[in-house]
Amino acid sequence: MSKVTASAVYGAPTLAMIPADASQVSPLVPGAAALDDAPVASLDRIVIAAPPGAIERRYVLAQALRALKVGGELTAIAPKDKGGLRLRKELEAFGCVVTEQALRHQRLCACLRPDAPTGLTEAIAAGGPQTPARLGLSSQPGVFSWDRPDPGSVILGRYLGGLAGAGADLGCGVGVLALALLALPKVTSLALVDIDRRAIEAARRNVADPRASFLQADLREPAPALSKLDFVVMNPPFHDGGEEDRGLGQAFVRRAAASLRRGGLLRLVANIGLPYEATLGESFDQLRRLEQSGGYKVLEGRRT
Repeated sequence: MSKVTASAVYGAPTLAMIPADASQVSPLVPGAAALDDAPVASLDRIVIAAPPGAIERRYVLAQALRALKVGGELTAIAPKDKGGLRLRKELEAFGCVVTEQALRHQRLCACLRPDAPTGLTEAIAAGGPQTPARLGLSSQPGVFSWDRPDPGSVILGRYLGGLAGAGADLGCGVGVLALALLALPKVTSLALVDIDRRAIEAARRNVADPRASFLQADLREPAPALSKLDFVVMNPPFHDGGEEDRGLGQAFVRRAAASLRRGGLLRLVANIGLPYEATLGESFDQLRRLEQSGGYKVLEGRRT
């Protein structure tokens, strides 16, 4: 993991000046440093693409203020309909004096870290790792389906029978499907893969099985660690940076095909309206629909 420098950037903020020496601290960038690990009063400046979720956004802002030196510069930007309209009040609640600009349907807020910000401890506790009652597993706000089981994953969990050998859970989240897979006696190894460092860290806490390995990776990029697998399961994402991106799930399908041996099997769940069948047809020799109900479909592809 990279070391945080005196300047940092969280995500990919647009319409904001990013220092040339800024180190990336977003958990969604493999290899980035962790803002949580930056020492107190170690940063001179930080530029943030503020997350859309309120709990996660306040957590990131609070961590940034914790890490900034007194008088250090904080700039945060977000679309006005995805938290941008709340940014100013949230920063003011921490005791900051904020200037705000409206830029192309976004809000950019800038401030200096005050001598004694208020409410940082509470915001960090609310947005940090925790075990939501409805999920029963270690998780964190900002992770996919962070506080309850995802309905699609619950449906896919009914179609894990018969899987054996070496496999992977692509987009593993906090490990819900991985736990079910590792309960199968013929599974010999399982790679848990996710782009979100927070998900991988939670999965490590949840999945204490020597057959499990963990990898933070962007599956749109080559993944040489995944090859000659017997099976892949996935509930692929279809949002990137808060925007719908159907190509993301299609990239997952292609990565699964490239990771499987001949005879290998893919099982995935997706919203009914997502167009994965054509990509599956291009990448797999056999295709079956195992279920379609409740707004979801379960598909199976096999390489021969």
